[in-house]
Amino acid sequence: MARELRSLVLWGRRLRAPLRAPALATARGGKPVLCPWRTTVQSESPWRNLAAASVPVGQTYSTQAAEDQKEEPLHSIISSTETVQGSVSKHEFQAETKKLLDIVARSLYSEKEVFIRELISNSSDALEKLRHKLVCEGQTLPEMEIHLQTDADKGTITVQDTGIGMTQEELVSNLGTIARSGSKAFLDALQNQAEAGSKVIGQFGVGFYSAFMVADRVEVFSRSAAPGSPGFQWLSDGSGVFQVAEASGVRPGTKIIIHLKSDCREFAGEARVRDVITKYSNFISFPVYLNGRRMNTLQAIWTMDVKDVSESQHEEFYRYVAQAYDRPRYTLHYRTDAPLNIRSIFYVPETKPSMFDVSRELGSSVALYSRKVLIQTKAADILPKWLRFVRGVVDSEDIPLNLSRELLQESALIRKLRDVLQQRLIKFFVDQSKRDPEKYARFFEDYGLFMREGIVTTTEQEVKEDIAKLLRYESSALPAGQLTSLVDYANRMKAGTRNIYYLCAPSRHLAEHSPYYEAMKQKNMEVLFCYEQFDELTLLHLHEFDKKKLISVETDIVVDHYKEEKFEDGSPADGRLSEKETEDLMAWMRNALGSRVTNVKVTLRLDTHPAMITVLEMGAARHFLRMQQLAKTHEERAQILQPTLEINPRHALIKKLSQLRAGEPELAQLLVDQIYENAMIVAGLVDDPRPMVGHLNKLLTKALEKH
Repeated sequence: MARELRSLVLWGRRLRAPLRAPALATARGGKPVLCPWRTTVQSESPWRNLAAASVPVGQTYSTQAAEDQKEEPLHSIISSTETVQGSVSKHEFQAETKKLLDIVARSLYSEKEVFIRELISNSSDALEKLRHKLVCEGQTLPEMEIHLQTDADKGTITVQDTGIGMTQEELVSNLGTIARSGSKAFLDALQNQAEAGSKVIGQFGVGFYSAFMVADRVEVFSRSAAPGSPGFQWLSDGSGVFQVAEASGVRPGTKIIIHLKSDCREFAGEARVRDVITKYSNFISFPVYLNGRRMNTLQAIWTMDVKDVSESQHEEFYRYVAQAYDRPRYTLHYRTDAPLNIRSIFYVPETKPSMFDVSRELGSSVALYSRKVLIQTKAADILPKWLRFVRGVVDSEDIPLNLSRELLQESALIRKLRDVLQQRLIKFFVDQSKRDPEKYARFFEDYGLFMREGIVTTTEQEVKEDIAKLLRYESSALPAGQLTSLVDYANRMKAGTRNIYYLCAPSRHLAEHSPYYEAMKQKNMEVLFCYEQFDELTLLHLHEFDKKKLISVETDIVVDHYKEEKFEDGSPADGRLSEKETEDLMAWMRNALGSRVTNVKVTLRLDTHPAMITVLEMGAARHFLRMQQLAKTHEERAQILQPTLEINPRHALIKKLSQLRAGEPELAQLLVDQIYENAMIVAGLVDDPRPMVGHLNKLLTKALEKH
């Protein structure tokens, strides 16, 4: 993962923050010395690539010229100037701290590399404390920086900051005890219960001890920023004892030298440490240098005011977080302090999602930060699963973390954060649909599957209906190609109407020529046309919207059969079968179709269609057959579906069938079989119509025997 993130930074253009730091010159002996006359260096463009060689062939960047600029001089404050003087005092760690050191070394962190993140975060905190103190006192701020240096020969990694530093008492107190840990009971629970670590909020100041995962020995030099303060050395191998001594040549701030274990020497390599900094600490507020080179040149634009971030900055940051080369289709920069502290940016890719993107196994594409320090690259608990197509960043100081700051604790606060972000994104998409309906229609065409999934997988009805506001369908009341929402449909409903009607079909032409839509016309109701495969399942799960029932016209026909008598047959008597002829024909058809149907009855709702199949909860029946892959024969399907064949006594085929059943029974049998097959296909209850071809050829052959 670290190498992937490093590669990502190398490919992306980067937002360059103004740099100001003393340069390095070379003195005798080859040691670097500070050059106070070095001036501020700022690139002409705010974005620059890390390496021109990493730009793919054919990819043109507006900052290409910046790649040819001369490399900036190295800048480092780390040097071996400290000397221990005076007596050494030895101390024992508190009993709780001894247990903590053992837990840290064995099991607290999932990855050893996070010790770098923890130490950089501590340095950032020390710098922030100093900045706040000096600002409150009205003093000028010094250079506020964090430096890391690796030495592969010595097997060490050094972290030094110019922060507030520590006095002798603070060294003993802060590094010899557990800061704000609560009590010994916490450590007992953590040691004795496998899951205790995931139930405790990570605000315990234990980040420093993570160094002992990789260290044989940790050496700390610190000097308080208070004027006239002496420097001190703190030294320990983590075995339970540490020593403190006064030291000269200590720069204000804190310097930590980690002498690495033999199996952790990888962290003495520059490339390995660069990967870790890029992964976790790319957005630290203060400059971070590694072996004299500035690492964190990206700005945490999610912490900036919305009006201060340009479209080009969003575009470049999107490419960074999404590992993509397209542009964001939508951008939501969301900041709030109530009910939670949230700083976030969300992007919807311009590119249509691939089959891989649709997979539920893909997981979240939103990174989680806490005060600009990376916690998780793919935070699964921050957004619901259906919003996994969204790219971006969420930063919140209110996020409850476990002790290692690697995992979120499932809590009411996390659920609240997830709900707040979900509702804000839904509101954003609704607003965008009103602002530019055509653009939103294209977005829904590409990403509508995720919204359907959200409705199907969500349990709360209120949330289902919120997501349903994003659905779009064609309507019988609107021209072809024009989409409408459930909200707009509800606003057009006649007073006293309580149902929203829909019909699922592969296309508008098939929907408008469906026998079910034809049967619905006499009620003069608007019908939504649903063309996608999962629309039916989605609306079945939604069930209702704004206290209005969602009803398929196929189901409505079955439910409203008692109203059949209200539909008067206005056709001439010679244009339809008589009542006796109809009764005789239905009895014959029941016998001819056998167990394939439960009943045969008359309908006066049809006009141009000879017959239709009705099943209670047709949509659910279709979905059940499709998912279970059951009932391969007509008889098996009939046993599950219990279908009714409704015939139109005015249709020419039905009238001809009535004539043929006595004079040409074989042709009549072929004809009734075909009428049944046709009705099943129109109902969507036949997955594969190809077996019907042989039967259709027999019917044609028999019908043409006299010609």
